Amino acid sequence: MAAWHVFGNLLPLIAVFALLVTAVGFLYTLIAVQRMHAFGRRRAKCGPATAPVTVLKPLHGLEAGLFENLCSFCDQQYPLFQVVFGVADARDPAIAVVERVMAQYPALDITLIVNERIDGRNPKVSNLANMMPAAKHDLVFIADADMRVDSNYLRTIVSELQGDGVGAVTCLYAGVPFGGRASKLGAAYINDHFAPSVLVALVLGQLNFCMGSTMAIRRQTLEAVGGLAALGTHLGDDFTLGQLVRAAGLDVVLSSYVVRNVVCEPELATLWEHEMRWARTVRVQHPIGYAFLFLTYPLPFAVLYLALTENAPLGLIALALAAIARIALARASQTALNVRAKQTLRWIPIRDALSLVIWAGSFFGREVRWRGQRLRISTDGRLDGDPSS
Repeated sequence: MAAWHVFGNLLPLIAVFALLVTAVGFLYTLIAVQRMHAFGRRRAKCGPATAPVTVLKPLHGLEAGLFENLCSFCDQQYPLFQVVFGVADARDPAIAVVERVMAQYPALDITLIVNERIDGRNPKVSNLANMMPAAKHDLVFIADADMRVDSNYLRTIVSELQGDGVGAVTCLYAGVPFGGRASKLGAAYINDHFAPSVLVALVLGQLNFCMGSTMAIRRQTLEAVGGLAALGTHLGDDFTLGQLVRAAGLDVVLSSYVVRNVVCEPELATLWEHEMRWARTVRVQHPIGYAFLFLTYPLPFAVLYLALTENAPLGLIALALAAIARIALARASQTALNVRAKQTLRWIPIRDALSLVIWAGSFFGREVRWRGQRLRISTDGRLDGDPSS
């Protein structure tokens, strides 16, 4: 009974806290809406870029729409470029897809590297290290297998990479669901939370990380910051590359180009596993900012305040304002990222509640699952020990 009495006394304090979070989250959401609108008004810098490019595509297994994804990087309006695909296992089914792509583009310079050598603990970086000797050109683009682009991709990124003081160029990406509910929820997180958070962060300072959608860098810059070997012990190789480029006194530029991320989550369990890996990786990379990430979810806290407060009118006003701002952000993100798929309003509270639960759960442990392996992240973002199945 005493415990219930203490809990009952805490309820008014919890309600006040929920209202404060709702207010802060409402202001954050308004800023995010403005930043998404501003990004939507950008103009692509697609100039007469002609420098030769090597595109590195590390592969592992059959991604949804993999053939179309890979073909999009081959179907470029660009004078001279090479595409290098890499797998670590001769039995990987992605090899058959690459062979189809090579048959589709017989005149294009395409190379397939099959090498199981492990260099470091990050399997993706090991794959890239095995592919790098086949790279022929000075400009190197790295993009994940679940990304899809149009024919102006190379011209746009190369134009932006040629600016003074630019060390690397990276891209926002739009989530395009491929499948059912879990895929739609995964895409909604990318479009409504991740992309706006990047743009809001840029208000506070320069970009200091890259994203797996695109990491475009000159070979000499990559070598100057330690090469792929400097990334091999980190789970967040894209984040680490951006940090190294910034530490070298060069800029990481957010491109005007938006890559498509084909999101395929077969079930909620795989979505949970995937997003928990993201969350725990970001938590060790941005510990202070990540600790306050709950402030970006005003809608669940508005619901909590309404449930606890005795001031129902104020609770309803707070909930209405949070809902209106959240819907505005979803629409602004769809417009800015050119996402054509309709997002039903019922996904918004489910998505926000799930994101908040994943945020809280990420503090309980440092283990993640990635590509069938169980990995442990240290407090500095490095991978502890050897991967185990």
